[in-house]
Amino acid sequence: MKPPIHLICLAIIVASSLRADEGQAVHRKFLNEHCGKCHTGEKPKGGFDLESLSPGLADADSRRHWLSVMEQIETGEMPPENKPRPPATQVEALTAWIRQTAAQSGDGRVVMRRLNRAEYANTVRDLLGVEVDLADLLPPDTSTNGFDNNAESLHTSSYLLRSYLEAADRVLDEAIVNESKPWQVKKRFHIKDESSVKRPGSVYRFLEDGVAIFAVWESANIRVTMWNFRSPFRGKYRFRISAYGFQSQGKPVKFHVTAGTFKEVTEERLLDYYSVPADKPTEIEFTAQLEPENRIRIIADDLPATPPMVEKIGADKYDGPGLVVQWVDAEGPLMDSWPPASHVALFGDLEQKKMPKDDDPDWREVVSENPLPDAERILRQFARRAFRRPVMEEDIQPILARVRQRLEAGYTFEQAVRVGLKAVLVSPQFLFFHEKSPKEGGKLDDFALASRLSYFLWSSMPDEELFRLADDQKLHQPEVLRQQVERLLKDPKAAAFTREFTGQWLSLRAIDATMPDRTLYPEYDDSLKSAMLKETNLFFNEVLTQDLPLTSFVASDFTFLNERLAKHYGIPGVEGMEMRRVTLPAGSHRGGVMTMGSVLKVTANGTTTSPVLRGSWVLERILGTPPAKPPVDVEAIEPDIRGATTIREQLAKHRDVETCAGCHKKIDPPGFALESFDVIGGWREHYRSLTNNGERDSQGRRVRPGPPVDPADVLTDGRRFQNIDEFKQLLLTDKDQLARNLAEKLLAYATGAEPTPLDRPQIESIIQRTRENKNGFRSLIHEIVQSPLFQTK
Repeated sequence: MKPPIHLICLAIIVASSLRADEGQAVHRKFLNEHCGKCHTGEKPKGGFDLESLSPGLADADSRRHWLSVMEQIETGEMPPENKPRPPATQVEALTAWIRQTAAQSGDGRVVMRRLNRAEYANTVRDLLGVEVDLADLLPPDTSTNGFDNNAESLHTSSYLLRSYLEAADRVLDEAIVNESKPWQVKKRFHIKDESSVKRPGSVYRFLEDGVAIFAVWESANIRVTMWNFRSPFRGKYRFRISAYGFQSQGKPVKFHVTAGTFKEVTEERLLDYYSVPADKPTEIEFTAQLEPENRIRIIADDLPATPPMVEKIGADKYDGPGLVVQWVDAEGPLMDSWPPASHVALFGDLEQKKMPKDDDPDWREVVSENPLPDAERILRQFARRAFRRPVMEEDIQPILARVRQRLEAGYTFEQAVRVGLKAVLVSPQFLFFHEKSPKEGGKLDDFALASRLSYFLWSSMPDEELFRLADDQKLHQPEVLRQQVERLLKDPKAAAFTREFTGQWLSLRAIDATMPDRTLYPEYDDSLKSAMLKETNLFFNEVLTQDLPLTSFVASDFTFLNERLAKHYGIPGVEGMEMRRVTLPAGSHRGGVMTMGSVLKVTANGTTTSPVLRGSWVLERILGTPPAKPPVDVEAIEPDIRGATTIREQLAKHRDVETCAGCHKKIDPPGFALESFDVIGGWREHYRSLTNNGERDSQGRRVRPGPPVDPADVLTDGRRFQNIDEFKQLLLTDKDQLARNLAEKLLAYATGAEPTPLDRPQIESIIQRTRENKNGFRSLIHEIVQSPLFQTK
């Protein structure tokens, strides 16, 4: 007689548990023997205590600790070189046990995560067809290992939930119109009529066709403010500015435009930088999203004169260069239709009727002759797109019940529907990614795959084509998926991938975290910062679009420059504010992201550079070999550094300390390679110091050459380099590691979870297939999307 099936299952479970316990006991003995001396006690080395390893691997923290142990032992990092090596058979047994046990534990790589702030804003934009600034409502998200979409760091609080309620009201207010079509501005404003240029003894000269501006002094409010224009409503506005360079010896003249209410400095934001040729009136056209009561300012750049200089000579007699602004055309808010598409997408052709209020006699609302059926139709359609999957009855019925209650309580049709729409927007089904549990192999269903793909490349929800393919269960097919990756990358919404990924991978979001010392670096300004950021984004997009080799991120023979950035880099022959692809001249030390001004700026503190900061950045962001955190009882530059005069001497003494030496041998070389670049990314042979007597250099700066820069060093494997160019070439000898790092970064960004040592075989497979496609960046993205790591939870 066969035993009952439940007894067989119980026997299997007990046997498996016993085997796991026996295996753990054996491997604990191994760890105590080879690691216990350093990693137990009151002050375990590296802050890692063997006692912190929990008995099981069921929870995420336990798996992370055990996998870290596996990685350290498997790579040979531990035990240290000066300690006896354990037998290879024991190492293999331990790592195999950890890998197998971890693989059988948990619910997949990615825990349930919510939309981050950027994803939320983009999603409501595409869901409702509105662009609403929510920065004041939704706090910035915490970054984990460089990315703010990491599932484990996206916490939810009561404060955040209240913010979501307010955000839902704001986006619905923008999407649903309750008034008649707003009037539009469509007018030409002549600069001669602006009060901001009518100053006694001013820096402006009135000409027949416009006003010449010879000097700008923002702190004294000497700039052209368009007081005669104001935006009556929130929306997009189109501007055309007619201007030209005046008395500029044939050279173009630059200017930038800002927008705001100008009641407070913080309300003024940069729109963009432009340039116009000399003596030839030129129209500059652009569109901008404005809030109510916004105005614009036109501010000339790089004019040599100060207002007192011009006023002393007299604007009518001044013969230096200036900017002539003739007129500004303003049109907006721009509307393709009325009611707007956002309103029609929700209510279709349902009629609007006047329902005057005491404070708004023109108030209108949508009405329905069949309120409940119409409300259900609207909410089912909306929820399908908002939840990014088919709507289950258990999803929609509580929302419909709430709408029914409101209608029975006397709410108007539109008011009741808004309650339902708001409930959808604050539902966990909208705010969180609900990916299929890996109980059946872990493969995402096609709707979850559609979301993972669209949030990877668009930072937003899937569009109708992705929904259709998911509904037909075709999206997971390799060729279909490849076609969709190409389609998404060619869409304008893919700009979000460039902006969000580079902003986090390369730390560009921190560009304003420090401000360079204005006395040491007076040449740094918003114009230069803007060009730096554009260079990096345009370069990234070029490598992606052209499927250029991944090594381009380390070394390339081109970059993107305008006149301002080219001058900063010492590259001749580039004129005007327009960014364009430029082949780097022979002997240039630029090329690749490490030597871009934006990266060099965010890896400095504003006053000085640090090889430790930059070296750590290179190890983590470019090589994927982040250094260990310093011991808690060791300060940044300790111990004794008295008498040291350069950063090299300081770090040389730091290396003499046993607890610091190992990491600094890895960190310092890439940091020293970048010491030839100053705080704002300029090339230098000497450190910059202030003059003692107020003397100025050839560019009018109160600085003098300090100690010479020495960028030479030696890598941990003994290879030496003399400068950044030789260092780049050494990095290029290990193309697979560059690919491995970028693959891991892209997977972390795409899935919301860092790869673990368990994923290494699949990552190696991605690298191999990418290598077969000449290591192209676009090819790497295709291979990632096709991989099981991307397509499973």
